[in-house]
Amino acid sequence: MNKAARKAERRAAVDARLEDSRLWTEGVLERLLPPAEGPFATLHEAMRYAALGGGKRVRAALVRECCRRFGGQDEDAAPFAAAIECVHAYSLVHDDLPCMDDDDLRRGRPTVHKAWNEAIAVLAGDGLLTHAFLLLSRVRPVGAEAVLVLADAAGSRGMVGGQALDLASNSKAARQQVETIHLAKTAALIGAACELGALAGCARPMERANARDYGVQLGLLFQAIDDVLDCTADAATLGKTPGKDADLDKATLVATVGLEGARAAAALHAQRARDLAASLGAAEGELLHDLPEVLLGRRA
Repeated sequence: MNKAARKAERRAAVDARLEDSRLWTEGVLERLLPPAEGPFATLHEAMRYAALGGGKRVRAALVRECCRRFGGQDEDAAPFAAAIECVHAYSLVHDDLPCMDDDDLRRGRPTVHKAWNEAIAVLAGDGLLTHAFLLLSRVRPVGAEAVLVLADAAGSRGMVGGQALDLASNSKAARQQVETIHLAKTAALIGAACELGALAGCARPMERANARDYGVQLGLLFQAIDDVLDCTADAATLGKTPGKDADLDKATLVATVGLEGARAAAALHAQRARDLAASLGAAEGELLHDLPEVLLGRRA
């Protein structure tokens, strides 16, 4: 089998594994999200719309894979995967608001504030965020530790802080500033997904740290490619409005180092992620090893 055929085979295997995890995650979320009934039906319906509205579920897949890597089972990973997806969904709901990125489309559907209104969108995001910590708090005996991992990644020195920096920056930002934004806004949460999976699988502290570092490199890779796609993809392929970064004068790798520079940065993060996957014992043909290459080539 030649190199191109092997590459295609690995990509197909990763796609199949991600699809399996996507379906698993949808089932987990369906079960663990509040039902859209009773006096809070409207709010819960909006929360479910946001969290069950499609997506690749890469973060949940990473929770599942890292849990399995260290001997855990899918049911061990389930509350951690649901929590990370709730936080991710909340962040998208709030990012799409007129006071943030002002987007009308998310995953090919109207954003929550378009489907309902801005007030419900804010409250649905709040509900998803707090529900994530409720899910983790119920996990014994590591609930408190899991809450700490997720809170650190999602809070003022992580995702929320990254969003604040992003809003305060523009296309003239220096590369170091852009990388700080990417690390906090995107990579911290993906790193947390991997660490939570390792925690669910009872990994040792050093193994958890390596899993987190692997996720951080994946996150930096993902965001670099996201910046590229915003300039090169169309709405039908991307599932959201392209060209928004330039329209909003946002700080991106493309604005700082150009398209080719952003692609080179993505390739570097992909290699670092593969090296860290090897430190976790993942070999060629396994998701943790092959996912960086697939993310590097993504088109949506």
